[in-house]
Amino acid sequence: MKDGGRVLTWANALTSLRLLLCLPVYLLIEQQRWLPCALCLFVAVLTDVFDGKMARKLHQASPMGGFFDHATDALFVTFGSLALASIDIVNPWLAWLIPIAFIQYSVDSRLLAGYALRSSALGRINGIAYFVLICTAVGSLLLDWSWLQTFVSLFAWLLVASTLASMIDRLQASLRLQQRL
Repeated sequence: MKDGGRVLTWANALTSLRLLLCLPVYLLIEQQRWLPCALCLFVAVLTDVFDGKMARKLHQASPMGGFFDHATDALFVTFGSLALASIDIVNPWLAWLIPIAFIQYSVDSRLLAGYALRSSALGRINGIAYFVLICTAVGSLLLDWSWLQTFVSLFAWLLVASTLASMIDRLQASLRLQQRL
């Protein structure tokens, strides 16, 4: 039995757990409490890996479930980036670009018209890289690996550039589609 229209699913419960971790991760980074933050990040990554797999296995995948997953990811990495920027680990631009890019992604995918989200290859890479940035930053601070923190800062700037490139690419694709219609 296909169950893609339900909201209360095991997959959405995993996504909800990640959503509930947004504020604690932000506060733990601001308070520089690296071990509990790393544990929260571990749970967040696990829920991100398994929510989609669970939705597909239990036949509960839906466009709205996909949106909930992606929106939660965007919110989670925005909170993490904003907290890292507040303690001068990464630049503040990334934390502002992530939600703008996600809104553009949602609008271009025509989510409100009932379509599923369509990500580009660069968008998928960026989505993973945001998590990698936050986990690497927290890990380097937890382990006191100061040599890695220069890399974290450069990686954040690279993500600013790749996020802008992804947004420009998505805008160009949208304009090309408009011209065909």
